[in-house]
Parts: sequence; structure tokens; C-alpha cells
Amino acid sequence: MIAPDAAALAFLLTRRSRIAKTLTFPGPDRATVETMLKAAARSPDHGKMEPWRFVVLAGPEAARLGALTRELGPARGIDPDRIEKHAEPFELTPLTVAVIAAPKSTEKVPEVEQTLSAGAVCLALLNASLASGWGANWLTAWMAQDREFLETGLGLAPHEWVAGFIHIGTPTRPVSERPRPDMDAKVEWRGI
Repeated sequence: MIAPDAAALAFLLTRRSRIAKTLTFPGPDRATVETMLKAAARSPDHGKMEPWRFVVLAGPEAARLGALTRELGPARGIDPDRIEKHAEPFELTPLTVAVIAAPKSTEKVPEVEQTLSAGAVCLALLNASLASGWGANWLTAWMAQDREFLETGLGLAPHEWVAGFIHIGTPTRPVSERPRPDMDAKVEWRGI
């Protein structure tokens, strides 16, 4: 057994995402973002496939995705209120990191494992942002799999998609606790 890290465990037991629309300027500087990305890249990755990558967006580049969301949403039959809800985080938060799922074609590691690795990267980046003192939120919505959005907005290859948009900024209000899972209903103990 290794020595327990009480501070890390306390963080994980109390971590709480911030609501994206409550995040504002300033955002983290490039050196801080680089550190958070390095932490996220330490996620489990069977076969060292690195089936993910990052697109870091700020200012006009992020706002362009908000505009594209508003442009494409009506043609997808998305309710106008939902379109606005999905577009705003790109414009309101100082920084958005698109975690791109980029699965590799291989028999060695099934695509589902590569997808789970991309999800692990999202959570690790979210937690690294929170641990660094920033507010952060992991969102996806319909744009994360919409081919026109992905290719026009982010220049993704046909096999790539967004595992998560991690919106990062300064929290404008305290976060309240929310109901947590009933662990008795979620855990089945066998042999222990």
C-alpha cells in the first residue's frame, strides 16, 4: 500500500462542477492551462493509444462556435431555448477546451476502451481545473456529434467527435451541494 493522500481524497469527495453560465473572466493563463492539460493526459489509456486530443478555444474562436450553434440548431429541430443554452457557454466563459475523441483503428484496443479513455480525460481536465482554483463544467449537447458542426467549427476528421467541451473560468457565485447517489442502491458487495 502507498501512503494515502488525504487532501486529494477530500477534494474528490467534495468536488463540484460549476454551472457554465456562471463562469466569467478572467480565465487561466496559458501556462496554467498547459499544466491542466498535462494532468488530464495522465488518464488511463490502454495500449498507450492516446485516442484523444485537445482544441483550446478562447475569444473569437470560442464565440464562433456559439454562432455556429445558433446557425445549425434550427435546421436540426432544436428548441430555440436549448440552442441559446448550448451557444452561450462558448461566448460567456473565458476558455473552452474541446476534448476530441480520436479513436485509432486497431485490433489491439477496442474502440469502446478508447472512448472511455477520452471520457476519463474529460473528467481529469475538469478536476484539474477545479483543483487549480478555477470554475469548470463539462458539457456536450448535440453539437458534440453533429458532423457539420465538428467539421466546420473544429476541422475534425470524419472519425473524430467531441467527448466533452470543458468550459473554464472564474466562478461568480458559490456552489451549493446537490443530491448524491444512494450508495446502498448502487453498490453490490461480493466476497468482501
